[in-house]
Amino acid sequence: MRGLYIVGALHSLNVSLCTKFSSRAVQTQPRIVTLRDCKCSWSPGANEFSFPNAQSDKVRFRDRISAPRDLSSQRLTSGNLLFSRQSCIDFRFVAKRKIFACGSRDFTGIGRKKAVAKTKTHWVCEDCGESYTQWWGQCRNCKAMNSMKEFKEHTGNAGKRGGAGARAVENLVLSQANGTVKKSPRAGGRAWLESVGGGPQRLSDVAAGHSQLHWRLPLQGDTGQEIGRVLGGGLVPGSLILVGGDPGVGKSTLLLQVAGLIAKGTDEQGPGPVLYVSGEESVEQISNRADRLNITAHELFLYSATDLELVIGSITEIQPRAVIVDSIQTVYLAEANGSAGSVSQVRECATALLRAAKETKIPIFLVGHVTKGGDIAGPKILEHVVDVVLYMEGERLQSHRLLRVVKNRYGSTDEVGVFEMVQEGLAAVASPSELFLSARNENLTNAASAAVAVTMEGSRPILLEVQALTSSVGQQPGRRTANGVDAQRLSLLLAVLVKQASLRLSNQDVFINVVGGLQLREPAADVAIAVAICSSYFEKAVDREMAFIGEIGLGGELRSVGQMERRLLEAAKLGFKKCVVPRSAAKTLKGLAGAAFVTIPCADIKEVIEKLFLRN
Repeated sequence: MRGLYIVGALHSLNVSLCTKFSSRAVQTQPRIVTLRDCKCSWSPGANEFSFPNAQSDKVRFRDRISAPRDLSSQRLTSGNLLFSRQSCIDFRFVAKRKIFACGSRDFTGIGRKKAVAKTKTHWVCEDCGESYTQWWGQCRNCKAMNSMKEFKEHTGNAGKRGGAGARAVENLVLSQANGTVKKSPRAGGRAWLESVGGGPQRLSDVAAGHSQLHWRLPLQGDTGQEIGRVLGGGLVPGSLILVGGDPGVGKSTLLLQVAGLIAKGTDEQGPGPVLYVSGEESVEQISNRADRLNITAHELFLYSATDLELVIGSITEIQPRAVIVDSIQTVYLAEANGSAGSVSQVRECATALLRAAKETKIPIFLVGHVTKGGDIAGPKILEHVVDVVLYMEGERLQSHRLLRVVKNRYGSTDEVGVFEMVQEGLAAVASPSELFLSARNENLTNAASAAVAVTMEGSRPILLEVQALTSSVGQQPGRRTANGVDAQRLSLLLAVLVKQASLRLSNQDVFINVVGGLQLREPAADVAIAVAICSSYFEKAVDREMAFIGEIGLGGELRSVGQMERRLLEAAKLGFKKCVVPRSAAKTLKGLAGAAFVTIPCADIKEVIEKLFLRN
């Protein structure tokens, strides 16, 4: 007969005691646990023992319990004890949440369940970053189809140290010039922001500690100044900057030039070390590209690696002035789930680099791959983690590139840098308007369907040429094709021209093109687009010395836009003599650009058409 076991629960200590019963007699251990005066003590073993005031939900003990000696023919119900046929570990006492010893043997941990790492599964939308507990074919937030990616997160083994990204830089030991990192005793490795002075500080005290003029890291040269202007005046120490763009647009070329400029230093700082990490190219390939770009900085360190822990170790060893990681989708952490480029890896690697940047006060550049929709690959949280998000725009067959700011915690998000791809890399363009209008100045014969719009890119006015072509297709509805203009905006302008100006465009194919491959996002180009369409429709050329500024409302009215003065001054500087402006802003602009410059105020698009095409 297999042995039977009495299992009793001590309520106050949460201790389970197991005593083995054979078929003939009770087998007790040499020493057992008893409870006296709410204290646990050892006492010699006996066939009977007491459990004063011990109880649980299922078992209630009497003050004195005597177990029968012969249990083969009796029901084991004496004292309302709970019996079980399950085996007992080493036939000794099983302790839960407490440590006990029997004789000279230690039974620490006996009866405990082994901690198993728990995995929490999320489904994250790559476009907007929304998280769900199950897979959906369409994101409920951004309505994107098939954008859900599985994200697994270990919750059982994270402990107090945060995640894989936090543990990767936990052992960084770097000198702190202005103080030490203050951490909460319960925070573990999760507290990484520097706290000086023992608590919160006044804004005036923090501002007095450093000069805003010398706080940023300047970039020398025309290209460096153009990049610095986009960033808000220079590199901010400890910032994390994400650069995205289409393949082949020039992201790696631009950042290698930035690395060379920082390594060369300035007259005040001198040369300094810069670490360029690439997970896509070898050091020989990077060196070959640097020779082509005439980069000869002695303090530029090249490193081809994909293990982020090795990269962070190199940052600790070299103490660089700046770090460039090309790209974030190629590096990985051994403790994080998934392969390189997955949602979990991108998130943890970005968190680790953010923590390293804040602790070391070193600016870090990240190159991000983009999806077929033009967004940075990976979860949207990647753009929330970083401090600055830059996008490089431009056609691969065109020579110019735009560096546009999408997010900037340290400056304006309206700035844009204009570069031209040359043999030595990307060169800053001093006058973008002259670059985009150069082809127009050479071609003097074919200008029947072109108009010049004065737009603003941040604080810089840029003049762009808009071309239009209309073609009759009989009774069939015409096509609408836009290159450089939003298709919805084009449909709106065509509807206004049909309704308010009585143009018969329903049976016309309409094609719009912005010269240079740029994207017109500003409503101030509405008048130029409408005039270009009317020019092709009436087959009358627009005056080559005339520019257009204004937004068109649904009623056909011309609305004023911001920074009209700077727009007119730029147009006059480039040789334009006339400009169509909204009537509401004409009084304040009279004589601003000089006596030779004429402003033509108009109230609505119908008046513009009458003055330009119907009166002559």
